[in-house]
Amino acid sequence: MTNEPARARAVFSTEDFALLKEAIGELIPKVAVDDRKMSRLSALYHRLGRLG
Repeated sequence: MTNEPARARAVFSTEDFALLKEAIGELIPKVAVDDRKMSRLSALYHRLGRLG
């Protein structure tokens, strides 16, 4: 028996990333003019695109 830590389980499936990107893409145009929030959502949108 080894003392290796248990393997971490994924929180999201691969299919979830496309769905999250689509949802954020729909949200971005509806965000009130809040530059900080818009910037964060835009960055997240692009990061999700790199995953899929």
